[in-house]
Amino acid sequence: MPTYIEMPKLSDTMTEGTLAKWRKKEGDKVVTGDIIAEVETDKATMEMEAFDDGVLHKILIPDGGKVPVGGHLAILLGEGEDASSVGKEPAAKPAAAKKADAPAAEKKTAAPAAASAPDNSRVKASPLAKKIAKERGVALAGVTGTGPGGRVVAKDVPEKGSAPVSSGGGAPAIATIPPDSTLKGERIPLTSMRRIIADRLLASKTQIPHFYLHIEVDAAPIMKLRKQVNDAAESAKEEGVKITLNDFVLLATAKAAQAVPKVNAAFAGDAVIEYPNVNIAVAVAIDDGLVTPVIKNSETLTLKQISAAVKDLAGRARSKKLKPDEFAGGTITVSNLGAYGIERFAAIVNPPQAAILAIGAIVKKPVVNAKDEIVVGTRMSVSLSCDHRVIDGAVGAEYLAAVKKFIENPALMLF
Repeated sequence: MPTYIEMPKLSDTMTEGTLAKWRKKEGDKVVTGDIIAEVETDKATMEMEAFDDGVLHKILIPDGGKVPVGGHLAILLGEGEDASSVGKEPAAKPAAAKKADAPAAEKKTAAPAAASAPDNSRVKASPLAKKIAKERGVALAGVTGTGPGGRVVAKDVPEKGSAPVSSGGGAPAIATIPPDSTLKGERIPLTSMRRIIADRLLASKTQIPHFYLHIEVDAAPIMKLRKQVNDAAESAKEEGVKITLNDFVLLATAKAAQAVPKVNAAFAGDAVIEYPNVNIAVAVAIDDGLVTPVIKNSETLTLKQISAAVKDLAGRARSKKLKPDEFAGGTITVSNLGAYGIERFAAIVNPPQAAILAIGAIVKKPVVNAKDEIVVGTRMSVSLSCDHRVIDGAVGAEYLAAVKKFIENPALMLF
């Protein structure tokens, strides 16, 4: 019996994936563990391995095709099998996925319908408009109504695919204000990653009550200690050991979260979940978006271990080598734009986490010292964005004070 190669579930929030690129072509021999394709998920583009040996008989979904989790991507023939048995096999195993979508082998198009119909029940629209929207699979949340009082009427409902559509999993549709039609520009379709970024950050800014705290820290001590550590590593000929300022920041983030555990938490509707381990999600810019691989149990790691972990995760994120579980389980996020010359910014909370640190560039500026003298200071801005349902202002301030203490006294982090 031939084997279907199916769309794997590569992240906890993934409902569908895009077959970004086939690495194998029809007729190629496939061995378990071979990289056969690149799949774009809601979090990153990842390499997909083969789980069976055989010959890639038929590619069902071309490059760029979207498929729900469990949907058929290709047919693999085992040793001794021939093409005559294709088409006699039962439907794919994930029955729930196939209820809404027919097997990919029977489809004429590479892009199946959305995993779930959009919910238009709360949108101010006429019954006919809702009926048409349901038939077309269109979410009306972002549609401008021309009827009385802004009511959406039948003529306002766009063709399927031209209006924001729910990404599934209960995420809100991306409400948009249409661009000026008189302006010409290149239309760049959203990737799965860019769509989920839009979904999640829109949900974060509209559903999470943000507040922001800013503090300025003296960065001279970590710059001095960093030089000493790197000089010592060079003298000892420790290859590959080069500590960055961000490594110190990540360690300070973990140590401060241990000192003020209320920030290392999440809102759970009827409770707040406070986590015992500090799993730092590190924002990493890649060509097609932003990913946040996670340094697990960072409170137990040394400076060198954190440095090695973040270099490894960032490198593999950019080369699309990360595993799904390396994106999961973050409890607090750090975003550092200092390398881009940004002196201060406020980041958006990365749900379901309750806090994100935004790190700015280190700058030289005049400061007043303890003797009331104006001297040249080395300063860095640290901002904290908080979910007010979980973190109160005093708790956020206490946490930033702890971050400041560790950055200005970095030797405290080494014990």
